Amino acid sequence: MNALGLDDRLDRVLGAKTAGVFARAFGFRTVGDLLAHYPRRYARRGDLTVLSELPMDENVTIVAQVVQVNERSMRARRGSILEVLISDGNGALTLTFFNQSWRANELTPGRAGVFAGKISSYKGHNQLAHPTYELFEPDAPRGISPKVWAETPIPIYPATSAVTSWVIQKSIALVLDGLGDLEDPVPAAVAEAEELIGLREALEWIHRPIDDAHWRRARDTLRFHEAFVLQAGLLERRLSERAEHATERSAAPGGLLERLDASLPFSLTDDQRAVGEEIAVELASGTPMNRLVQGEVGSGKTLVALRAMLAVAESGGQSALLAPTEVLAAQHVRSIVAALGPDLSAELAPVLLTGQLSTAERRRALLRIVSGQARIVVGTHALLSSGVEFYDLGLVVVDEQHRFGVEQREALRRKGTVPPHVLVLTATPIPRTVAMTVFGDLDVSALRQLPAGRQPIESFVVPLAEKPLWIRRAWERLSEELEAGRQAFVVCPAIEPGEQPAAEDGVETASGDGDDESETAQRPPIATVSEVLAELRTHPALAGRVIEPLHGRMTSEEKDTVMRGFAAGEIDVLVATTVIEVGVDVPGASMMVVLDADRFGVSQLHQLRGRVGRGGLPGLCLLVTHAQEQTLARDRVEAVAATLDGFELAQVDLELRREGDVLGSAQSGGRSSLKLLRVVSDSDVIERARDAALDLLRGDPRLEGHPALRSALDRRLDDDTRAALAKN
Repeated sequence: MNALGLDDRLDRVLGAKTAGVFARAFGFRTVGDLLAHYPRRYARRGDLTVLSELPMDENVTIVAQVVQVNERSMRARRGSILEVLISDGNGALTLTFFNQSWRANELTPGRAGVFAGKISSYKGHNQLAHPTYELFEPDAPRGISPKVWAETPIPIYPATSAVTSWVIQKSIALVLDGLGDLEDPVPAAVAEAEELIGLREALEWIHRPIDDAHWRRARDTLRFHEAFVLQAGLLERRLSERAEHATERSAAPGGLLERLDASLPFSLTDDQRAVGEEIAVELASGTPMNRLVQGEVGSGKTLVALRAMLAVAESGGQSALLAPTEVLAAQHVRSIVAALGPDLSAELAPVLLTGQLSTAERRRALLRIVSGQARIVVGTHALLSSGVEFYDLGLVVVDEQHRFGVEQREALRRKGTVPPHVLVLTATPIPRTVAMTVFGDLDVSALRQLPAGRQPIESFVVPLAEKPLWIRRAWERLSEELEAGRQAFVVCPAIEPGEQPAAEDGVETASGDGDDESETAQRPPIATVSEVLAELRTHPALAGRVIEPLHGRMTSEEKDTVMRGFAAGEIDVLVATTVIEVGVDVPGASMMVVLDADRFGVSQLHQLRGRVGRGGLPGLCLLVTHAQEQTLARDRVEAVAATLDGFELAQVDLELRREGDVLGSAQSGGRSSLKLLRVVSDSDVIERARDAALDLLRGDPRLEGHPALRSALDRRLDDDTRAALAKN
């Protein structure tokens, strides 16, 4: 058989059956996919796993030693139970086998090995029922000293119940034995400067290390490779887009933009002016703008985008604003019309396009878009459909970029006959390392200042685990706010009892990741819109108040009616899911109660809180939680209550979240996920890799002289990967 390459199919070396198991379990299809499945950790034959730290109800792979074997008859039916006690020298764990007496011949006291299965509890004792295992040979192989044999690292891989760690190890060994020479994607000069070993050597050392120095050196090399390939892919996209020609768009003296600025009842912040000037320069150039504007909640990102739209409209060009929800899209149209005033609105004819328009409404909207009559178009995913055509699309604005992927941004961009400018907005401040890793193809601007008149928001944690009666005071405080003529939001993570958090509203709940399982199991059911709505409507302190629901299952017309009523002051309290997370701007709303606040992420809580205190009234946010103190869930809530600085919270969020959540959990180990790179701790690696990739691409933008990097990009950064990265 010829030497294997990274793009060869796994069935060529493992056979169809085993390759099929890997495809089903991990999505692996090629040699490169399997070899990029790196060990989670390393064990030694002489080291035992600490059994007291194993997580309950999770699949684990452990190294332990057999202490005692006992077989007994079952009482209720024929057969026997074999119980094998294994230990780490301190704690103990029972392996339970039914009707498998023969295993006693293998699992003799003193034998050590690797054991895998799901940890459960039986009569107060931890056990693995019907585990799989691989025992170590009792003596070192001939020619290897006992000391070296005992200390050689054993790779422990992320595994499943169907594919154990040692099956992965043996399969990788087969692949490595047949693997040929590999070209490095990192140029030799860069590899030398970074003190990297060769790619073939790195794969050998990380999977079959002789000692710790081997796998550590290999891990450092492969981590840099990962950062370099990712940055090269992002920068290649950025440079290729900059090589295109865009229509120059600039505001005319005395034109639409100057008329808007003159009509504003307030002054722009220094940040708004500075970012506006950056955008104006790029719009007026012949190069497509690709800019991300990240800003604090309420910092005026929409106004910055509107000013860019007017600069485009000066030349008859159109702007399309893509919003993640119908509520936000409708809110944008209302805000834009209000900001423009009747005269400018008549000239620019803003139009709303969503999936729930009637056939006649949709036809009218499409005609206004294709004819160029509507120079500002706001919509949801409906904007991306094939039937939507523009007369002269000059600017694409994507609001809340984390709700969309690169492919959706590109689908809208391609609707321009000439490449349009692109402006991406996010109210979720992004730490620099994440910005480089996820949005490396965009220039980044920041709005940190809040407009004059914005009142601070007081935030408090309502800890029901310690103070269960405080919820009464929360509703009394809500009543007091309403008595003062103000309005309030009450946010719930789900719509109906028994449901998971409301995914259709864009909820990205934290769900207690990293929390104590026993604490989670003892908590009451999550708050739902239907139950809280019924409770508040019958609460004595809220008698006579108008309380209405808002969630993603309501029709577009129903949601719009509720939002209009709330904005007009006709509704006192809105009981909602996170459909109100972004864009909802009601000046009379001064208070928010977030129930089960620990079910939401840090940035999501910060976004929700930003819905109050927008009309010159001081804001109040109560974060109600059942989470215990000193848990990750409680820490998230406490962090939000402690500061209003979204940029500080973004860094706190990055530090609190588990590493696998930083770039999204949708990638489950297939080739789309980051493997070794950690944006929390590897900022220096990312920056060095970015600088090296930029130097290379400046001299060879098409990578014609670097075929190995070209292949690595095609292998590791397919469209799904780019989209998955950009959605977070």
